[in-house]
Amino acid sequence: MMYALTNASVFDGNELLNNYAVIIDKERIAAVCPEQDVSPQIKQINLNGATLCPGFIDLQLNGCGGVMLNGDFSNTNLELMHRTNLKSGTTHFLPTLITTDDQEMEQAIAVSRSNQQNHGSGNLGLHLEGPYLSKIKKGIHSEQHIRQLNQQRLQFLLDNHDAIKKITLAPEHVTAHDVQALTEAGILVSLGHTNASYQQASDAIKAGASFATHLFNAMSSITGREPGVVGAVFDHQLYAGIIVDGHHVAAANIRLAKRLLEHKLYLVTDATAAAGANISHFDFVGREIQVQNGVCIGDDGTLGGSALTMIEAIENCVQTVGLSLTESLRMASLYPASALSIDDILGRIKPGYSANLSAFNKDFKLTLTVSDGKLTQF
Repeated sequence: MMYALTNASVFDGNELLNNYAVIIDKERIAAVCPEQDVSPQIKQINLNGATLCPGFIDLQLNGCGGVMLNGDFSNTNLELMHRTNLKSGTTHFLPTLITTDDQEMEQAIAVSRSNQQNHGSGNLGLHLEGPYLSKIKKGIHSEQHIRQLNQQRLQFLLDNHDAIKKITLAPEHVTAHDVQALTEAGILVSLGHTNASYQQASDAIKAGASFATHLFNAMSSITGREPGVVGAVFDHQLYAGIIVDGHHVAAANIRLAKRLLEHKLYLVTDATAAAGANISHFDFVGREIQVQNGVCIGDDGTLGGSALTMIEAIENCVQTVGLSLTESLRMASLYPASALSIDDILGRIKPGYSANLSAFNKDFKLTLTVSDGKLTQF
């Protein structure tokens, strides 16, 4: 089916285009052209002046829509997460598994692989957040499941590199050889939940680590004599996800990180079951998390992920942090696509690119999402 999206301000990943239409043919973008050039034979869908942009890409999503990836490993849950994401403009995501035992890790890998192969949803591959982390910087993760990476489990990860897109680990608790082996297998290594020194982080980066997980949160920070992991991220210009929900990171720190990392800073939600769901509490790997005024909190006051959606993160970037709309949109689409080296197919509105788009009005309310050419209006 071919159709044209019209009467929108089109952000193509580079600039805003007015009086342009986007023509979709099956699962691809066929053309971006002046509206007057659209053939009358093509069905037109009027977006009523909304902003049309590339679909958002979330590289850290623990759950949403009332469910978590942990605890119920099923295609049903992954598809529910995908459908919930579409309501807030996210067309692709890395389902993120929180620290758990080996058996559940193996189940999650098998289910995610099956989901990718058979369902064709927005699942870009599994993100393992743990279990090879620092207990000092564990955050909400279960201390009883945090453990060392041994040779047997390293080989297991390498053997399943096709399904594991990314792994978050603490560099002080693995070897440079481990990081190098994971990287060479095609698994993206991200520094997170770590109390490493600047030197330990730098050694891991030299071995292949190229990402940082939820920048500033659960990692050693900058002091006068010790730059810590945050300093290493800035100094080595890693890709870094950041949670812009008004609770995890101060607006001034977000602006600072943006100036230092530029296009390598991208938005993540770190979303939990509370995102896109009206619930008061949920289970987070055996711990009850209360949802209070949109904040997810454990019984000891520790933040337990977020209730954030990507369109809300973009709105916060514009209205609270002070970033431009176009740069905020890049942080939600083009930059994460570039981080995964898939910006030749996602992250732009351009002929030949995959038809994954989102549209929202001046109040940052979603009006339409296109997922692999399939259109959903709200």
